[in-house]
Amino acid sequence: MRKQLLISALILLFLLAGTTIVVLYGKGYRFGFNRGTIDLSRTGLLVATSTPDGAQVFINDHLTTATDNTINLAPGEYTVRIFKEGYFPWEKKIKIQKEVVAKAEALLFPAAPKLESITITGAVRPVLDPSQTKLAYVVASQSARKNGIYILDMSARPVLTLQSASTQIADDTIDTLSLASLTWSPDARQIVATIAGELRTTTYLLTATDFNEAPQDITATLETYHSLWEEEKQEEETSRLTTLKPKLRNLISSYFSIVSWSPNETKILYQASTSATLPLAIEPRLVGIDSTPEQRNLKEGSLYIYDTKEDKNFDLGIEANIETQGQSALTWFSDSNHVIFVEDQKIRIMEYDGSNKTTLYAGPFVDNYVFPWPDGSKLTILTHLGNLAVLPNLYTISLK
Repeated sequence: MRKQLLISALILLFLLAGTTIVVLYGKGYRFGFNRGTIDLSRTGLLVATSTPDGAQVFINDHLTTATDNTINLAPGEYTVRIFKEGYFPWEKKIKIQKEVVAKAEALLFPAAPKLESITITGAVRPVLDPSQTKLAYVVASQSARKNGIYILDMSARPVLTLQSASTQIADDTIDTLSLASLTWSPDARQIVATIAGELRTTTYLLTATDFNEAPQDITATLETYHSLWEEEKQEEETSRLTTLKPKLRNLISSYFSIVSWSPNETKILYQASTSATLPLAIEPRLVGIDSTPEQRNLKEGSLYIYDTKEDKNFDLGIEANIETQGQSALTWFSDSNHVIFVEDQKIRIMEYDGSNKTTLYAGPFVDNYVFPWPDGSKLTILTHLGNLAVLPNLYTISLK
């Protein structure tokens, strides 16, 4: 009987010891020998991932592992570099804390992207809708029936060719809509087409989902539509803010002139409305958050990105000229972790904390007409590829 009790006690002790060791190992504890004695040290965990996967992970210039993998590291700051042949490298300084999981999540961009044309008859004044899934543009080089306004639905199922992905919603048989400038309604269901003539300006309201045989002339009531749509925008903004805690709402209203929200509505691109020190909204600070140094000393008019989940604020370090010819020079990438911007006539991308600035395209393109594909697989640009004798067309730049 005593022998059975002893065996049971030993089994229970073994299970408890094994469970304790597993828990400690999961928290980052590691056993070792230091000067002949058993040493128990606490480490942190680094989870290294990449898209595409199978990239090399260098820690302080030493090839350590490959993505996707978890690495135990002693507390401290490390330079983590993720590299895959054919792609631009990713690098960031990451702080490792004991018993805390840090993440190195690298989105790698191809060094030699592929260009593919969407239009072949010329495209003018493309405009992205509020949902960032549809592109409206004008064709003005064809016959009256083929001229007009077209919609490219970038969220639609793959088609055989990109040239067949656009749908015409209006032509020039009623008026010269190929001369119009376009504006989307807040719900992306309608388009306002404005034709500015020498003697008068005419404005039409178009349905964005069907062909408009007889576009509605709203020139006389345009201000009413603008007023209604402005109310819709304000209601949408109010709805976003009401989901935040009061302290965070006060911070935003006091210091932010909002430019845009990230697609997942967790980050805010804004211009500082005043020079001040941005107070903390979450105390104590969260553990395991982005360890990139932030900037809470605001300079009026400068551009920043604020992370509402982590209460961290980052200076973008780029010029505050956010709009040229009505087209934004700064656009959120579809993953909500990157921003696309135009700098020195190059299309660049960087992480929301200002790190890993990468030039995606350095060839010719028109103005700031750069649009991300909803699934992050491509960028759409307007370019004549350096040939000024032809009309510019829409092209995609592959990012995978």
